[in-house]
Amino acid sequence: MTINAALVQELRKVTGVGLMECKAALVKANGNMENAIKILRESGHAKALKKSGRVATEGMVAIRVSEDNKAAFIAEINTETDFAARDQSFIDFVARTMHRGLENQAIDLPSLLDLPVEIGKDLSIVQDCEELVAKIGENIKVRRVAFMTSEGVVGTYCHNNKIGVLVSLSTSDIALGKEIAMHIAASKPVVINPEEIPSALIDEEKEIFSKQAAQSGKPKEIIEKMVAGRIKKFVNEVSLLGQPYIKDPSITVGELLNKSSAQVLAFVRFELGEGVEKEEKDFVKEVIPQASK
Repeated sequence: MTINAALVQELRKVTGVGLMECKAALVKANGNMENAIKILRESGHAKALKKSGRVATEGMVAIRVSEDNKAAFIAEINTETDFAARDQSFIDFVARTMHRGLENQAIDLPSLLDLPVEIGKDLSIVQDCEELVAKIGENIKVRRVAFMTSEGVVGTYCHNNKIGVLVSLSTSDIALGKEIAMHIAASKPVVINPEEIPSALIDEEKEIFSKQAAQSGKPKEIIEKMVAGRIKKFVNEVSLLGQPYIKDPSITVGELLNKSSAQVLAFVRFELGEGVEKEEKDFVKEVIPQASK
């Protein structure tokens, strides 16, 4: 029977297995989704499928930059343990993935994972990852990626493979690009300009500050000034241009950029495991049954 692309994509979404394997399983299962999943579990992909639900918050954030510094690719690739992240097989997988990501200007996961690990080879990046899962014995996944270009320069900074930053500047000053990227890594801005902060976020902070200030018992006009001051401080804390520059807090990032007649056009900041709830393990409960054997 004919297997359409939508069905293949649905199976891939459920299992995380490559498109070709999903199509083959669906053909064998005559289009039955449940039977196709069973076929994949019974095949060589079973090991990867079993581990795909386990929490992976270790690994590394990696960056690959073009020779002219006008393009860069960043990815967060996760493992379950730091030990696996130091395995040479994992490091090699990251290197292959980063090379292909930059070379093909992969802007998102779908555009990356189906790429062949090498030109002319049938093995895709997602299949390469599945083989690595089977070899290392941990859940491994490419969690997120970004690709950035600039007519000026893309500044980059990677801190211990835990935090990575790409920043597009209007200038071709590579050194300034790195300085701004380092600042973003350390100070974690949310937006570039204060005007970009969502009004809902400011309203939420204003409500919190107002309730806190009201507890002081001071007159209403004083409370209003206190809240206005707190909001101004908050806006500067979360916007890149308003933040004190980490290497010279006497000036803001905006003032530093003005000295070089430069502008920040965009930035991306990845922090390893950010936003993923880590699995808490009770090692005492795990050890006691083993000790009683």
